Amino acid sequence: MHEGQLDVTGGVDTHGAQHVAAAVDAAGRILGTAAFTADAAGYRRLLEWMRSFGPVARAGVEGTGSYGAGLARYLAAQGVPVAEVNRPNRQARRRRGKSDPADAEAAARAALNGDASGLPKAADGPVEAIRALRVARRSAMKARTQAANQIRDLVLTAPDDLRARLSGLGTGARVRACAGLRPGPACRRPAQAVRQALRCLARRHQALSAEIGELDASIARLCQQAAPALLAARGVGPEVASALLIAAGDNPGRLRTEASFAALCGASPVEASSGQVTRHRLNRAGNREANNALWRIAMVRLTCDQRTRDYAARRRAEGKTDREVIRCLKRYIAREVYKLITSPPPVIDGAGLRAARTAAGITLAAAAGQLGTWPIRVSELERGLKHDAGLARRYRKWLDQNTA
Repeated sequence: MHEGQLDVTGGVDTHGAQHVAAAVDAAGRILGTAAFTADAAGYRRLLEWMRSFGPVARAGVEGTGSYGAGLARYLAAQGVPVAEVNRPNRQARRRRGKSDPADAEAAARAALNGDASGLPKAADGPVEAIRALRVARRSAMKARTQAANQIRDLVLTAPDDLRARLSGLGTGARVRACAGLRPGPACRRPAQAVRQALRCLARRHQALSAEIGELDASIARLCQQAAPALLAARGVGPEVASALLIAAGDNPGRLRTEASFAALCGASPVEASSGQVTRHRLNRAGNREANNALWRIAMVRLTCDQRTRDYAARRRAEGKTDREVIRCLKRYIAREVYKLITSPPPVIDGAGLRAARTAAGITLAAAAGQLGTWPIRVSELERGLKHDAGLARRYRKWLDQNTA
């Protein structure tokens, strides 16, 4: 490198087998393009090639969550700031045509002029582990549903005696009954083949159920490790928490404000005003799994949280529709979730509550009666199976008053 060289901004169009890189200087002049293999050696040569033009100020990388994940991690480890680049503008692509060098140059210019300023997910902590487990869980859920549907359909055309025995059962009972069928040593007749098929599908359903249970337990442990305060919020379980954590990533600080997190979850209001009508509509963009998680929290709180129900009633009195009320609720919940992820408050340990209760000689039923809830909820809170920050605070306050 020579003194006086301008900083270099890189751009990379990523693919499965190779990455195409482009380099531009601080004035926006293209310095060159080149292709490199998508492996550790290729990452090293790509960075050396960029640095041959001068000090690398930043790099814009497409697909940091897929093909570009390995390159993004390597560049970050080498001290190169990485910006996540979205797909090139389609109108501009139609005018100029499509090529990998052109896409790499567009990525470099987007990083240079600030159009691409978002930081990629770090993918180096418990949230990345949760994401991997959710991929396996999602496929297991689909396969189990498919097996249950196939059992149901085979029962419809099964012999009369078998159909009469199985058609009135629920899914769980039907699976157990089918798993115990004995088709016989040789499936020469259709009735025997149906029994064997039903038994195979039922045992597959049971194996997938066991697999889903193991994955759920692992996901719950990782959520407790990554964000215990989020898991303790009203209406948030491991499945909901995992979807929200995956949206934020292992480095939630990359989301500068709670408004950016709301936009990421598709919960930011979208202007839909016209003439003298001023209104906002639902946002159909963003991470749809995270958006669904916010919706599920809103539904739970509308059922069992009085503050949320009062807020919804007040909004309806103002003339808002149910869809608009839910949109407003999701926006407020997104703000709460962002704070719980980025600046989590301390969480009360359930085991400590149980130890204090037993030391004071208070029964589980007595504690539940004083707290106005069911004993099972208090037990689950004490054992760490369920988390409820509001209940835990009331429980701690009541214990302190009765053990002082």
